Amino acid sequence: MMSTDKRAHHRLTFLVLAVGVAAYALLQSLVIPVLPEFRTALHTSQGNVTWVLTAYLLAASIFTPIMGRIGDMVGKRRVFVVTLAILTIGCLIGALATNLPIMVIARVIQGVGGGVLPLAFGVIRDEFPPERITGAIATISALTAVGSGAGTVLAGPIVDALNYHWLFWLPLITTAAAAVAAHFVIPESPVRTPGRISWTPAVLLSGWLVCLLLALSQASSWGWLSSKVLGLIGAAIVLAVLWVVSETRAVTPLIDMSMMRLQGVWTTNVVALLVGVGMYSSFAFIPEFAQMSKDSGYGLGASITVSGLVMLPSTVTSFVAGLYTGRLVRTIGGKWAVAVGCLIGAGALAAVALAHDNLWQLAVAVGVSGLGFGLAYAAMSGLIVMAVPQHQTGVASGMNANIRTIGGSIGAAVMSSIVSSSVLPSGLPKESGFTAGFFMLAGAMIAAAAAGLIIPNLHEPRDLPADEPEHAELAIVPGGTVVGDKPE
Repeated sequence: MMSTDKRAHHRLTFLVLAVGVAAYALLQSLVIPVLPEFRTALHTSQGNVTWVLTAYLLAASIFTPIMGRIGDMVGKRRVFVVTLAILTIGCLIGALATNLPIMVIARVIQGVGGGVLPLAFGVIRDEFPPERITGAIATISALTAVGSGAGTVLAGPIVDALNYHWLFWLPLITTAAAAVAAHFVIPESPVRTPGRISWTPAVLLSGWLVCLLLALSQASSWGWLSSKVLGLIGAAIVLAVLWVVSETRAVTPLIDMSMMRLQGVWTTNVVALLVGVGMYSSFAFIPEFAQMSKDSGYGLGASITVSGLVMLPSTVTSFVAGLYTGRLVRTIGGKWAVAVGCLIGAGALAAVALAHDNLWQLAVAVGVSGLGFGLAYAAMSGLIVMAVPQHQTGVASGMNANIRTIGGSIGAAVMSSIVSSSVLPSGLPKESGFTAGFFMLAGAMIAAAAAGLIIPNLHEPRDLPADEPEHAELAIVPGGTVVGDKPE
């Protein structure tokens, strides 16, 4: 039983949770418009600099379920504090990094911070009054979207006023303060889930993802049919098979494979993977394209600040789309809403490939893509909820978000390989590389739409508590986060 004293502090607890989650969300997107700056400052290539983003997504996809599981076992407050401390260390290393290997290590450590999300949700479930839980989780989830959008916009002014090192110094201050506050403010939940961490699946998961991403990112320089690339892809396949087997046999698996076999779950996760490819890669490479020097013959010469503002329409339109998706789902069905959203995203990315002579063209296309991503993500979230028993909703939704992150890692690696496959004498990528890359992303969204059509029709509502509306709308924006819960 929770004491009334603990519940009396739920507002202050919420504030501390919100600060920690917002800092993590900012770190996810602050680096995106600054990748060209990192390429120069870290003395690396077009293909390799993408690992500043990919390493973070890869680490987050692996450590998010691990940190959540550890929190269930030993205490959510304690692990939340440790996670923020690790995130602070990652920021310190990133702020001091002067070469790519050190920066990639820093980003891997920062990716461990993905654990703040399941831990924050767990604290809310355990400590908040029942009538406050839904709203608090929705607001915390919204912060990840707001933080991601704000990071893209704030990166330019921070670099212009200071330098790229402050992209890590400022979050470091925030995460360190949040860790100290969490230690003294957040009550330790008495709720424990016995068990242990299944480390073999975790190692195998990281192994096949690293092999796959390394092969995809280096294929343009090594050759797609080179022994290195084929060997890494073969190793990725073997490790992936072993990972599935180990998860199936584990007493406490990180990922419940029996749940993943449900048609409503695996089909929606296939869509999530492909949408992750399209969304994360477009967020990474559209600002980079806008910043390309006019000397390249096609670049727009935008500053970091301006290229970040180009991405702002997507944050706005995806938020709006997420709010109204519930009505559309009830009209045409969840699977069709997913397909329509993916096709809108595909059209927008094709438009970027075909028409990119002016910044306003990019901004319009980005805004349209936000409508598609917001619609698809919101509909996917509802389908996952309908596909599993109520007690598995959190696990299923978390895995769906994780798969989107994995898709983003893969998409960023493939896009980097395509863009860097042909370069100008100056060393800058050719326009044809960006054009082919954006068409590839559009193709991934078309494939996502096709996958969406094989999602089963799920009309029956789950058994819900008496105080929970039957037709709650879960509004999801890029990053797969809930931004609303408003019954009609």
